[in-house]
Amino acid sequence: MSKNQSIVPFSAALLSLSVVSFSALADVTQDIEDALNFYHYGKNGAIKFDLNTRFEDVNQYNVRSPALNGKTLPASKQPSTANAVTSRLRLGLLSPVFHGLQGYAEYEGVYAMDSDYNSSVNGKTNYSTVKDPYVNELDQLWLSYAGISDTLIKGGRQRIKLDDDRFIGNVGWRQLEQTYDSVLITHNNQQLFGLTINAGYIGNIKTFTSTNVGINAPLLNINYKVGDYGNLIGYGYWLDYTDRVNYANSNQTYGLRFTNYLKPGDSFKVNDKFGLLYTAEWGIQSDYVNSPQHYTVDRYNFMGGVTAFNITLQGAMEQKNGIGTNKTFITPLGTNHAFQGWADIFLITPSNGIRDIFGTLTTTLDRGSVSLSGIYHDFYNDTGSIHYGSEWDFMATKKFGKHYSVLASYAYYNADHYDTDTQKIWVSGNISF
Repeated sequence: MSKNQSIVPFSAALLSLSVVSFSALADVTQDIEDALNFYHYGKNGAIKFDLNTRFEDVNQYNVRSPALNGKTLPASKQPSTANAVTSRLRLGLLSPVFHGLQGYAEYEGVYAMDSDYNSSVNGKTNYSTVKDPYVNELDQLWLSYAGISDTLIKGGRQRIKLDDDRFIGNVGWRQLEQTYDSVLITHNNQQLFGLTINAGYIGNIKTFTSTNVGINAPLLNINYKVGDYGNLIGYGYWLDYTDRVNYANSNQTYGLRFTNYLKPGDSFKVNDKFGLLYTAEWGIQSDYVNSPQHYTVDRYNFMGGVTAFNITLQGAMEQKNGIGTNKTFITPLGTNHAFQGWADIFLITPSNGIRDIFGTLTTTLDRGSVSLSGIYHDFYNDTGSIHYGSEWDFMATKKFGKHYSVLASYAYYNADHYDTDTQKIWVSGNISF
């Protein structure tokens, strides 16, 4: 079947869905939900289904080349605009609980309907990059045990998300997610003032480009709830990469974080209409085991904000220091798209470090089913002496009940003394059960 032939029935299905009444759709949705869950609403077992179809456009201007000492490439060598239309399907089977044991297996695959882009593995280097390769993989396969009071032990290939995903995350923005061959022990003691301890070990990374990366990585994250004021979090991550090509990512990181913003909607309530948001965080990172350099650098992260009349305004600064090549504060296992601009210019920390000063405005409409957000970033090196550029980011999402949503997003990075002007556009739809 040709590409156009495959799109026709898909478009027809969408058209037929659009003429179904909302009440009929709700009835069908409930039938699907009941059919996919074993016994009672998935508490014992379920079939998981997630379909995400996305259009991504990447347009870059005056791209520079390291081979030309940072000079702009000639017009004939400039990358073509990337247009990626991809569908990601996840199918999972969650077993019922048996004497505290539960298992889960999940398939994940990406189909490229329009592949005019450089996926980093398809060889189309004449296009700008969209890291969503056409691939099928085993995304998760784990076994958990909850027979010990307040404790969950989970082993196998699994999704791990700690705190705000800055250090350990699943890179959830990309079509393929990042998962870990690991053992994770979570102890949640509500009687001891909400103390949560995550301790584990990662032995392999299944990246969002479907490659395997060897690592020996113990991790420890301790979260202590300080009344209604927030959470005090201490963490240590020891990343020992075992493949020579990744030695430079080896590091050890220790940090402290105090925040009352663990998820959207959190704030310190002054009254029914007014709340405060705040985060203060410091981390220190140094070389570890196979790192080719000896270094010690810091990270600072501060945020203050207010919520009033369904509007949230935040001002923040994140700084990751750098003192040379392979001597920078890095977060190689983090969900880095969520930080320092959605154009993804600073996924790798510049050798002079980076200081990101930014403001965020968000609101919700239609009883919370519509979310709108805008962010402005101003980027410098870690001393503030070099201006890297600035960026505008915008996003709108609309939810239709629990299982359906659409999204539109835009990012524009205006380069000054770093990288190249970059514009990105995303439009996507999601069905998840």
